[in-house]
Amino acid sequence: MSESDVAISRQTQMGAVEIGRLAYGCWRFSGSTVPAATAKIEAALEIGANLVDTAAIYGFGGEGFGGAEDVLGHVYAANAGLRERTVLVTKAGIHPPVPYDSRASNLITSCEGSLARLRTDVIDVFLIHRPDLLASFEEVAAALTQLRADGKIREAGVSNFSHTQIRALQSKLDFALVATQPEFSPLAIEPLQDGTLDIAQEMNLTTMAWSPLGGGRLTPQHQPEAGTQEARVLAVLEAIAAREGVGVDHVALAWVLAHPANTVALIGTQNVARIRDSAKAYDVRLSRQDWYDVLVAARGAPMP
Repeated sequence: MSESDVAISRQTQMGAVEIGRLAYGCWRFSGSTVPAATAKIEAALEIGANLVDTAAIYGFGGEGFGGAEDVLGHVYAANAGLRERTVLVTKAGIHPPVPYDSRASNLITSCEGSLARLRTDVIDVFLIHRPDLLASFEEVAAALTQLRADGKIREAGVSNFSHTQIRALQSKLDFALVATQPEFSPLAIEPLQDGTLDIAQEMNLTTMAWSPLGGGRLTPQHQPEAGTQEARVLAVLEAIAAREGVGVDHVALAWVLAHPANTVALIGTQNVARIRDSAKAYDVRLSRQDWYDVLVAARGAPMP
């Protein structure tokens, strides 16, 4: 590695727990068979992706509310010792058609339902899925504090919160939040500009980037419309990928992991081979110039 390359480690810390920089998202588990879901979790663990992310809402409109958690719970039940090999993250607070409900009573009830579906006695990291504008930060903090005191969750964090919302919630807690989960990719660069990644560094939060491949648009199979942001970004990614001997998806993952806000990329492919293949992101050598070239393409304008 040259002095101009951006260092990308394979592991990091989330609070006191060591996790892989790649993590596995189970949002499509609803309706999956237990053997198929088990194969995906095992493939993720093979590449060091020991953080497993799900949510109570995953499965709504398909197999039903809690469907993804239920499948993951059956995977844990069928495979002795597997739960202990994973860092389990789940989320609460989205309740269509309301759409959000983060009243203390609802967060506690939701967590208890998740514990039952996941067939475990504790959630490693419990996230508020989206901010409920009618729930005070004090009330949300009271629920998290109670769940932690009762031993139902080990740590807490947020998803899709603004930097001011994160700070406001933290001000009501007597323990530190450990994670924030924003959408972040070369096609979703708002966290670089709106304070999300700044507050993560200020508060030592792990940044769990969801949709790091732009919902599948940053993959070799995607054909973008000419002149779009996607086309500009893919052109830069493709040039780097050709040089590095990897896919554009690996370069996109490496780009996310290169940011210093303790970033983790949540992969969600249902293809076992592609889960294993995601580890090639660690082999990508990005220079500072490479990283900024991708950002300039995403912006559609030079850096100021």
